[in-house]
Amino acid sequence: MLLKTKLLTILLVAVIGSVQAQQDKLVTHFIFDKMSINPGKTGLDLYNGICATSIYRNQWDKVNGAPNSAILNIESNLSRFLPGGIGINFYHDAIGFSRQNNLLLNYSYPIQIGREGVLGVGVGIGIMNFGMDPEWVPPTQVVDPTLPVGFAATAVDANFGLYFQSKDYYVGISSTHLTESDLSKAVSQITQSYQTARHYYLMGGYKFKDVMNGTIDAQMLVRTDFIRFSADLNARYLFKLDDKDAYGGLTFRTSDAIAVMLGYSPMPKLQVGYSYDITVNKIASISRGSHELMVKYCYFIPPPPKTKARHPRLL
Repeated sequence: MLLKTKLLTILLVAVIGSVQAQQDKLVTHFIFDKMSINPGKTGLDLYNGICATSIYRNQWDKVNGAPNSAILNIESNLSRFLPGGIGINFYHDAIGFSRQNNLLLNYSYPIQIGREGVLGVGVGIGIMNFGMDPEWVPPTQVVDPTLPVGFAATAVDANFGLYFQSKDYYVGISSTHLTESDLSKAVSQITQSYQTARHYYLMGGYKFKDVMNGTIDAQMLVRTDFIRFSADLNARYLFKLDDKDAYGGLTFRTSDAIAVMLGYSPMPKLQVGYSYDITVNKIASISRGSHELMVKYCYFIPPPPKTKARHPRLL
């Protein structure tokens, strides 16, 4: 009975997960993960700097087979050596029996628009690996040939994005899985396959400054594969806490959750964040919410020293 209940829970989570988040990962801290869904953002707000961001998400805590995601983004804008931004994005996504790994190399070319606006035209090229290792419990000793078996396959993956950034606002449009690769493999004379779907994203944000001695940072992210649709709306209040940067905010995700966000910078160039999602969909009665942890660290290359030379006769 326990195995049956666990199996039904896994199947339920897989169905609901596909409805809310399609095939791509879903994170509340998307404001720190723009590069992975819009390569035009890569390194755009950095100057001779390198930033590494890691995000871990435990979705629908205590639900068997619920999604778990791990993300690592490293981006830089080394204008002194190479025009534009370059970055590496890796993320791991586990849902039920399935495992997905994506690794992409991003490049963004900046185009100056007006005095303060920059348009990043970006592309990401890499690989996507998908696999599953199911453990079925048939009601009889006869193996059901219609049940999927374990397999793993790898294919080329590609993203494209446009990202415009000004002093107080930004807007971006992008698409992931442009190749729509078919990851398939024959196992025991049965061909298992996983078809990737092209996803489309629209994002934007605006900063309202000098609000109660702080700044309100409002963000929006819309995602769709033209079959399903979801949107995140969040607002953070940025303020100083003991002369250190901090924030608190709320996120609303359509038909899924309401989240509380907290962040703090214990030292310069280091930022940590946490969010807790309160589940509001059909599995709210068995979910203990979703936990998410974010860590970001940046390093900026110091400017080259200025040298002066004078003729020996003038010394």
